[in-house]
Amino acid sequence: MMISPESYYEECLKGKTKEQIMTAIRGLKQEIGRLKNSMENPHAGIKTVMHPSEDTRLHWSREYLENAKQAYAEAGGTYTLSNSEKKAADFDANMDAICKITFSIGGYFGGHQNYIVKLTGELKAYTKLWEDEEPLSLWDDDNLEPYTKDTFIAALKDLHIGEWRRRYSTKCFGYMVLDGTQWELEFEYSNGHKPVRFDGDNSYPYNFDKFQMLFGINDTEEDENE
Repeated sequence: MMISPESYYEECLKGKTKEQIMTAIRGLKQEIGRLKNSMENPHAGIKTVMHPSEDTRLHWSREYLENAKQAYAEAGGTYTLSNSEKKAADFDANMDAICKITFSIGGYFGGHQNYIVKLTGELKAYTKLWEDEEPLSLWDDDNLEPYTKDTFIAALKDLHIGEWRRRYSTKCFGYMVLDGTQWELEFEYSNGHKPVRFDGDNSYPYNFDKFQMLFGINDTEEDENE
């Protein structure tokens, strides 16, 4: 059972020294990393179901970590961002300047589907299978609520994409997969920031399903229809 951030502060942070709070911060960061690795493990589907879920535990661990950083500052400490935290902070700081997102996913035999979202002025989103193909608008489904630029950016922020690794591979889990599914994701900016790219080969970030839902891709529905 998870406790509220306020209760976590009262029980674990209040009245603690800088050193004790830093120990809590390190523990929370390790827990967040462990949860992500577990959720990204391709064998995650055969794990024992736990309550609360890993996704819920990850959410609250983030909240606790923010509380711990604030408590550390209040105790007179100066928190130094790690390299991975700096990358995430840079991604978040430039999110409002994103002008184009290109997402490609598919395999050798089935081809790649390309999804493009343009965030300059009016939000435009479409998909293309081939370069010379007429683009098809996303979110035409009556069951899908259309996004505005602001709501789309807000949805991206909730995914913490800046924390993703730049490259995902099954190698880190000790095996290789031939063919299968590959994906690429690129963010382009209007403020001169260089493009940020992510990609994967049969391996995905822990919240990849939620990311795909932004493009109207629902793996659950596809599996039920097969």
